[in-house]
Amino acid sequence: MTFTQFTKLLAGFLAGGLLVPVVGAQSPAQTPAPAQPVPAAHTNLAKHVPVQALMYYEGVWGVDSLTVKYTESGEIIRFSYRVREPEKAAALNDKKSEPSLIDPQAGVKLVIPEMEKVGKLRQSSTPIAGKQYWMAFSNSGRRVRPGDRVDIVIGSFHANGLVVE
Repeated sequence: MTFTQFTKLLAGFLAGGLLVPVVGAQSPAQTPAPAQPVPAAHTNLAKHVPVQALMYYEGVWGVDSLTVKYTESGEIIRFSYRVREPEKAAALNDKKSEPSLIDPQAGVKLVIPEMEKVGKLRQSSTPIAGKQYWMAFSNSGRRVRPGDRVDIVIGSFHANGLVVE
């Protein structure tokens, strides 16, 4: 990302943030509208991932909507992301990279299991803008739990401090 692109992105972000209070302002004569609930996905994302990190992942790696989810059985941890810029995101789908999920609290490093007839439990096709991609990490022993902060490492890509939902 060039300096010019970064400043435009930052200016747009700041302008958007400044417009919200103006648009939301009411005159004293109006009755306040009931508060609208915020979707859980946005609430969780805002609580757990700093805005600077979100801008970094999108600007440098071409991805957003990073999530780490504990499956119902607890035996699998699913990492997913949405591709914004396929050229930048290609490194995350590289078959040669061995992704890992590291949980410093539990002291474990999870890997992607390989099934005999299916292969590795991850998507490694050429990324397409707007599509969601995923990979599944084996959590045998259920050492990684919801609420843990984990790091995802895929080659030179590092997403640190993601919260397991």
